[in-house]
Formats: sequence, structure tokens, C-alpha cells
Amino acid sequence: MKIVRQQFSVPFEYPVWFGRDVFGKESDVFEQFLNPGRRQVKKVLVFVDDGVALADSGILKKIETCFTSRPDVFSLVMPPQVVAGGEVSKRGWGQIQKTMTMIGNCHLCRQSYVVAVGGGSMLDGTGFAAALVHRGIRLVRVPTSVLAQNDAGVGVKNGMDEHNMKNFVGTFAPPFAVLNDFDFLRTLPDKYWFGGIAEAVKVAVIKDRTFFDEIAAAAPKLKRRDEQAIERIVMRCAELHLEHIRSGGDPFEMGSARPLDFGHWAAHKLEIKSGYTLGHGQAVAIGIALDCRYARNKGLISSAECDAVLRTLEGCGLPIASPDLDESVLAGLEEFREHLGGELCITLPKGIGGKVEVHEMDLPILRELIRCAS
Repeated sequence: MKIVRQQFSVPFEYPVWFGRDVFGKESDVFEQFLNPGRRQVKKVLVFVDDGVALADSGILKKIETCFTSRPDVFSLVMPPQVVAGGEVSKRGWGQIQKTMTMIGNCHLCRQSYVVAVGGGSMLDGTGFAAALVHRGIRLVRVPTSVLAQNDAGVGVKNGMDEHNMKNFVGTFAPPFAVLNDFDFLRTLPDKYWFGGIAEAVKVAVIKDRTFFDEIAAAAPKLKRRDEQAIERIVMRCAELHLEHIRSGGDPFEMGSARPLDFGHWAAHKLEIKSGYTLGHGQAVAIGIALDCRYARNKGLISSAECDAVLRTLEGCGLPIASPDLDESVLAGLEEFREHLGGELCITLPKGIGGKVEVHEMDLPILRELIRCAS
């Protein structure tokens, strides 16, 4: 018997830009990142979240002008296409198949660009479709929600909900570029403004005590939708997310640990149980609250630290309980174990700013915590 062991490394690099008016007449951001040398005209197909199009009646024309005004740089293969946003955009194969068909009909090649303008779910679904065509069309994300700009839009994952499970199908496919335009946050409904803050609290609790204290202090401003406050939170959260992908040693999640999924085992079940009326960020906030109460019970954090997390979540306009939180949510533990590869690995806070991985959860304690929170 002969064994040839294959091993190689592939470096990935992509810019994550923060600014305003990315599609403006004076903006050269797309040219700078997508075609700086102008060696050939690049084909571009743009998909826009229907929530974004509804919030700004002029955005489609603005996007079209951004690319058609540079005919020596870009070829916009058709006017920007409005697609479903929110969870419906990644629920099953319907929208995914339509997006793939459109990419194919436009004859995009692997040197072309799919530009996705929208919230986290829409970016997930569009990114998944782009990753499948020709084994990967270059994806440019333009996140438009707080959660998309500070978490979902800057990572290397995409996918869709299937088999009654969140993100049951998907791929790891780093984007070509991520362009965060803060102007989009102004038109967000409160649900999506506040929801994204939960991801910032999540990463702060397990990675950065100073950042957590900053969020806690800024809570009144965040609840008033202060622009400067949210921009700082978005950027720092995104930096921590990118740092974890870059230096955590497992960017494509080959192991069992998923620190950035802190609070998510219950959140995913809550979203589905609510029929997706509960936003992802709101579900994550409830999941964080449950796991913090459990960590307090296990002596991993103090009562004062647990109270500080709960107080900060509520202070930022996020829930810490829901009528949908009942014992049926515990099924999320088994689904999480399966998704992780066979071994349950739950991230819990160890103090604020630290973390520990546990491989089992005390179900009687969880049941009592759920009962008390309901």
C-alpha cells in the first residue's frame, strides 16, 4: 500500500472598507478594489435587498449610474435586480436557484463580480448562489444592516436554511471585498438597528472586556440611534470578528469549537419556533442571556457580571426573554452537536472578556432557567 499525503496552503485576502456614499458620483471605491489597473472591463451583476430598495426609492438608479458612468472600467450586464430580503431570501432553494439562473444567463465568468447589497440573510443567500456557479463567482458584499456590517457580512461563510435548520446548507467562501456604507443604517427599521448590537455584545463578552464596558456606557446613545455611537460599535465588532478568523487557527471551522456562535444554539431554535417573527439579533440576545445565566449558575461568571450583561442588552433595546423560550428550545443542543461535527462544544463566558468551551450542558439547570425566564 502506498500513501501520498497532500498538503498545501492558500492565502486569502480581502479588504473591509468603512465609509459613506459608496455608490456616489465622486466615489472611486469600486474601481479601487475591483479594477484598479483597468486591464479589462469587468462584468458586474448587482442584486439589491427589497428592503433596501423600499427604504430608498433612488438607490437602484444610483447604483446603475455608479457602474454605467465608468464604461471603460465596468460592464453592468443588466439593471440592478431586486431580490427578497430577510429570512425568506435564504429559506430553501427557491431564491437561490433564481439567483444562480440569472448569473448563468448573464454569462458571468470567474473574473466577473456579483455585488450583493442587503442585510445578512440576503448576503448569505446571494453569496451561496455565487459560490456554486463555476465553483465561485467573485462576491462583493455591501452590507446594509448593523448585523451585516459588524458580523455576517465580514466573515467567510454563506448558506441557506433547509431541513428545518438554520444554515443547514452552505459553503465557506471568502468575499472579494466588503464595503460598509454607514449611510444605509439611517433607514433601518428599529428591529435591524438594535438586532445587530447583540452580535457586538456577544463578541465583547467572550473576547474584550474593554469593548463590553464601552457598549454598556454607550447603551443610552445606541437606544437613541446615535450614528457616531453605532459606527464605533460596528467597526470594533467587525475588527474582532476578522481577528478571530485571521488568528483563531480555524477559519473554515474544521474543529468543534465555534466561539462566535456564543448564544446561538438557543437563538436558532427561537427564530424557527417564532416563524422568524423574532429577528436573528433579538434571538441571539435571548440566547446570550440564557447562557450567561447558566454560566452564573456554574460559577463561571459572577452575579454582578451576569447582571451587567443582561442590563446592557436591555439598555440597548434588546430582549432577554420571549414567550417562545420553552423546553422545546433544548432540541437546539442536539442540532448544534450535529452541526459541529459530532461533539457538542458550547462557548460560555468565563468572566467578561474570557471564554471556556464545555462539552455538556446540565439539562435540569437549563430547564429551570428557561422556566424562570419565561
